[in-house]
Amino acid sequence: MRREEIVTLPITVIRYLEYLSAIKNKSELTILEYASDLRMFFRYIKRSRGLVDKNIPFEEIGISDLTDDIIFNITLNDAYAFLAYCRSERKNSSNARARKAVAIKRFYRFLEVNSYIEKNPVMHLESPQTKRGLPKYLSLEQSVALLESVDGKFKERDYCILTLFLNCGLRLSELVGINLSDIKDDNTLRVLGKGNKERTIYLNNACVNAIEAYLRVRPADGLKDRDALFISKQKNRISRQTVQKIVEGCLERSGLAGMGFSTHKLRHTAATLMYQYGNVDPLQLKEILGHENLSTTEIYTHVYNEQLKAAVDSNPLNQLSKNKKSGE
Repeated sequence: MRREEIVTLPITVIRYLEYLSAIKNKSELTILEYASDLRMFFRYIKRSRGLVDKNIPFEEIGISDLTDDIIFNITLNDAYAFLAYCRSERKNSSNARARKAVAIKRFYRFLEVNSYIEKNPVMHLESPQTKRGLPKYLSLEQSVALLESVDGKFKERDYCILTLFLNCGLRLSELVGINLSDIKDDNTLRVLGKGNKERTIYLNNACVNAIEAYLRVRPADGLKDRDALFISKQKNRISRQTVQKIVEGCLERSGLAGMGFSTHKLRHTAATLMYQYGNVDPLQLKEILGHENLSTTEIYTHVYNEQLKAAVDSNPLNQLSKNKKSGE
């Protein structure tokens, strides 16, 4: 969903999205995800209640005219029927359906707390069970190969980008948002993360050296955003899409393309390497990565535990067993 499409939502939903931005400090991406999920839910409500011509394609159902009377009087069964529709008709995964359930529950919680409704009809809505897979990441050797693949006219910039990803575990949005003023004299980096939450990251020697090498060749004239650390060929702040193309190019040159790696997997790689080789406590790792909940960070301890199990299983004696009968 695009930001300009928010005006096509019911006014009560728009007020909720404004609350998420102004009070909860949610990122624009999160707000647009909630808006998209709620738009789908209320499109379903209009269709299921016969409030729209059944021949109109689902994606073209308008909901700006949906009245508060309808919004305030949905039922728990409506929510479950919608989730069932998302599974059977839209083939949504359990993770996607769980996100939609959260969006619905939080919207109606907002309505209840702000006295739009007396009782939250979806208070007891259960989310589909999800299975969290282990994050995919590059090995130490693959990480080195990726860094060594950097080449071209902007090699200092691109090498610095990869170095920050692999050493600091930055999100893509955090990296493109770095300003020159965020880099401090004490070799720390100020990062603005999800929900506009600020955190400090300590830069190691690899990061300091990469930044210094890039700053020596960083464009100085004709810049359209003089504050931005990373500058594009057009002299703008580098975009997310450009960074993704840089990473994809390096993956291709290093022979790592087609293996499921991506820009976000570099964040997983940094976290995993720090936990494996740095004796980093999960609480420390949580602060470095800017996770809101420790449970999110603990996935990297599971990665390490899985590796330990695999190491034990690989012992050649693992397949040896005593087959002699008793008494022999």
